[in-house]
This record gives sequence, structure tokens and C-alpha cells, in this order.
Amino acid sequence: MATQMFDVFQVIADPSRREMMQLLSKDSMTINALAENFDMSRPAVSKHIKIMYNAGFISITDIGRERHCTLKQDGFNKLQEFINYFDKFWAIRLKKLETLLNNKTKH
Repeated sequence: MATQMFDVFQVIADPSRREMMQLLSKDSMTINALAENFDMSRPAVSKHIKIMYNAGFISITDIGRERHCTLKQDGFNKLQEFINYFDKFWAIRLKKLETLLNNKTKH
């Protein structure tokens, strides 16, 4: 079965995945420990974990019989690149507007 790739915005669009990331920001957790925080089946939680893993938001480490999830920076870097592009875009636009307004007030 082929792995479905998700855009980083599709990953963070789901409120349950965002909440899982918030929980993982405090500490790494096993999949079972994560599942205890949600009113959904263990397979549903596993599906969310797989999506976040495939998009680079988390890593999974097997320790004994348990799988520990930890936040990973890769997915967040992709989000930041997108945001940085538009930060630069708007900074340039605002600078042009500032220049235009300054030139109008001088005349």
C-alpha cells in the first residue's frame, strides 16, 4: 500500500492532530498515552500519528513494546518557509507603500 503524502497544512488542519502536537510539545508520549487523551479509537489515533510521522512532524522510537512519539522540526520548517515567504512579500509591499506616502507628503 502506498503512503499517502499530506501537505503540511492538511496535517495541521485537523484539530485532533494539533492537540496531539500540543501534548507532544510538553514531552514525548507513547501512542497509548496519547490515545487516552482523545475520545476516538486506538486505530484512529494511530492513523493521525502516521499522518504526522509521514509529514515530518513527529518521530517514532520503539522502546520495548511501546512506540514513543516525539515532535520533530521538519514539518514545522516547511510551515515556517511558507510563512517567511509571505512575511518578506508583505514587508516589501509595505516598504513600497511607505515610500509612496512619504513622497506624496513631501510634495
